[in-house]
Amino acid sequence: METEREQRLLIPQLKPFYDWVAPLTWPMVRLIVGLMIIPHGWPKLMMGLEATAQMALVKRGIAPAEPLAVVLIILETVGGLCVALGLFTRFFAAAITIEMAVIVYHHLPKFGWGAGGYEYPLMWGLIMFVIALRGGGPYSLDRKLGWQL
Repeated sequence: METEREQRLLIPQLKPFYDWVAPLTWPMVRLIVGLMIIPHGWPKLMMGLEATAQMALVKRGIAPAEPLAVVLIILETVGGLCVALGLFTRFFAAAITIEMAVIVYHHLPKFGWGAGGYEYPLMWGLIMFVIALRGGGPYSLDRKLGWQL
């Protein structure tokens, strides 16, 4: 087994700063990703269940559209907020991962997001998958409450 060596910093004077910010990096990732998914759900919430079902699901042949529209709205609004706060983190991150896998499937075989491909939802899905694996981490409500999935 190879022992871990500490890397030499190009600017050693930055070590105290890096040591100080290191514990903040995971909460920042979780916060940013959680908050950035909310703008995808908010318009669906504002346009309503029927319009969301038509726009996001029926036109792709996904049924039952209205119950699944409720799931989309909850995942992309409540779920995004929960991931950001680190509350039920693994549950919501895993559920959003599944949502993104379905979206990726429906955008195949195109890759580039600008061409209507799967690149963007694949990125979201992979990030949420990593969050589901790792959990809320430090500075999460899951940790504060003392439990997580």
